[in-house]
Amino acid sequence: MIKNFNTLFVTMFGLGKLPKIPGTFGSLATVIVLYYFFHILNMSANIILIGLIIIFIYSFSAISAHIKDNENKDPKEVIIDEFIGQSIPIYLYEISHGTEKSPDEAIIFYGICFILFRFFDIAKPFPVSFFDKNFKNSFGVIMDDVCAGFYVVLSLICFMILSSYLI
Repeated sequence: MIKNFNTLFVTMFGLGKLPKIPGTFGSLATVIVLYYFFHILNMSANIILIGLIIIFIYSFSAISAHIKDNENKDPKEVIIDEFIGQSIPIYLYEISHGTEKSPDEAIIFYGICFILFRFFDIAKPFPVSFFDKNFKNSFGVIMDDVCAGFYVVLSLICFMILSSYLI
């Protein structure tokens, strides 16, 4: 029972089992889910944060159990790490804008976050590559995506600073 739940969890309810680009579909699903939570349901950022923390903590155990007997320690079907990494810039955007959230602006921002996250997750600049290459366990699977998520945040902050000087 718990093995089936872990498989559903780490594959984001089977989305990770798609034959082509499962990580991209996992990131896209994250964008859609978070947009729905923040802009359609108007859920509290605190409730969403609690959910994200629970997912983050449980992911270590679920991924460890899923890859335990697997020779590949970062299988493509495990995409909960994409959910975690993609959530970081979106959540930080939402809390930084408080109640002054425009759904149209959010769609554009979510799209930019999606593209940048996929870029950093695929390109794997340091330290993303460090975690990907040196930790062949749940920690490495998760932390490379966490780093990619923070690269998105850093890129957007740099862009905002530079654009403030140019405008």
